[in-house]
Amino acid sequence: MLSGVTAAGTGGCHLWRPQGNAASFAAGRLPASDVNPVPRDRIRVGGTLRWPLPEFPAQWNFHHVNGSKGVVDQVVQGMLPYLMRVDEKAVPRPVPDYLVSARVVPTRTGQVVTYRLNPQARWSDGRPIGYRDLAAQARALSGRDPRFQVSTVTGYRQIRSVVRGADDREVKVEFAGAYADWRSLFSPLYPAVTTSDPAAFNTGWVGRVPVTAGPFRPRAIDQTAKTVTVVRDPAWWGRPAKLDRIVYRAMDPSAMPGAFANGEVDLMDIGVDAGALRRAKRVPGAEIRRAGGPDWRHFTFNAAAPFLADPRVRRAVMLAIDRRAVARSDLADLGWAPQPLGNHFYVNTQEGYQDNSGALGSYDPERARRLLDEAGWVPDGKYRRKDGRTLALRFVVPSSVPGSKQEGELTRALLEKVGVRVDIVPVPTDDLFDRYVTPGDYDIVPFSWLGTSFPVSPLRSVFARPREDGIQQNYSRTGTAAIDAAMDRAITEVDPARARQLVNEADRLIWQLATVLPLYQRPQLVAARSTLANFGACGFLEPSYQDIGFASG
Repeated sequence: MLSGVTAAGTGGCHLWRPQGNAASFAAGRLPASDVNPVPRDRIRVGGTLRWPLPEFPAQWNFHHVNGSKGVVDQVVQGMLPYLMRVDEKAVPRPVPDYLVSARVVPTRTGQVVTYRLNPQARWSDGRPIGYRDLAAQARALSGRDPRFQVSTVTGYRQIRSVVRGADDREVKVEFAGAYADWRSLFSPLYPAVTTSDPAAFNTGWVGRVPVTAGPFRPRAIDQTAKTVTVVRDPAWWGRPAKLDRIVYRAMDPSAMPGAFANGEVDLMDIGVDAGALRRAKRVPGAEIRRAGGPDWRHFTFNAAAPFLADPRVRRAVMLAIDRRAVARSDLADLGWAPQPLGNHFYVNTQEGYQDNSGALGSYDPERARRLLDEAGWVPDGKYRRKDGRTLALRFVVPSSVPGSKQEGELTRALLEKVGVRVDIVPVPTDDLFDRYVTPGDYDIVPFSWLGTSFPVSPLRSVFARPREDGIQQNYSRTGTAAIDAAMDRAITEVDPARARQLVNEADRLIWQLATVLPLYQRPQLVAARSTLANFGACGFLEPSYQDIGFASG
């Protein structure tokens, strides 16, 4: 699964709930997941899950540059094929409803993965899921045809060929060179009718979900009410969904605590809102589910913006931001000890993590001043000036996320100490990426990356040099050949220990470029009805939507 981006969101998972998680969380040890696992035979059939979303996407193609968001992934997971799903140990395994087996065989020049697809698997238009779907998606996401506006080409660009095996249900995918993260591909899988045509890929899923293949199918997408209603699909060949329907409803995150307290929604992502946590604790019949996971908060800098094009200015801004102060402010009263994140690929609790931030990870306003001096920005009263211009940065925030504005205000106070003016620019949450971040209309923007069990592959498009046909997810709009090569070495290494070493080599280069400032691993706090089963704070786990429901009495 690729990374998504979000200002706030709600995740879900299943299978395993460690004991004593509240005490572990308070002590600074995040549990892996917290979901109220219940066997299927103890979940009642029927009911509606009312699920709030922090924004209402227009693009429902997750592989499109405007669709690679956490909320899109959350909605389509119940309606589209995911060939692999991460288990309770963060290990990706085949999903039998779609994939019977997957076997990798090394070759002299790379590797071949043979997929055996479930013969019962069919799209909602009646077409069988088969070779053509994998072949078309591999071509569309390879980056070879610039008409496809893709979010990332990682993994797919390594594919040399996709050929039919013994029948349409057997698919042989040949890679040019080794690709350790091949399990991350084809999840989600879109139909060939979408991925064979650039127009269908780019616009066919705007405001609609035309084809599905999952335990749920769409009933209605209401642009006015900002709701997506999905219902149990009787044509689904796997175990039937326990729920009758899921109603996803976009709402201002500040309104979610009231909606949860009033019984209008059944769960909510508390995020880092201590007020929401306190209020949720007082709701009868509710519980707080806590977990650690791959999500991390950060500030992204637009290196194509006039004032931040100079790496000395970007480094100065990093040094002038007290990351511990930001983390303390964001995580205050949540019972979690803030710890700055020193890595762009691994979170603090993940194997392979090491702090590569070096000097840029420290709060050093004096050094920041020296760098700004070197860059020619001269103190002139309260702020610095150069060539008749004031050093002023636009800190763009989603208007409905109070924590983002708080981060902006703290950043403004910190940067003012070194002579940099910060203008906080609130924008509609639904427009943040499509109209501001992706087009590059900002200087600094705060959001969270939703990580996966694959450390580099999903994030390669974030740090790789922008292509002539688009930036993909490199919102900083810059990169280096050395970073690209380092990431490519990491994703082709099959030895886990050596791969972790290579990942950290790439991370050190990214720190030197000074384009993305990691803040902290984002704890997952989810308020949920106590009867809601197999869902909640997910960690690395990925949900099985047909098993979500309400426990019977």
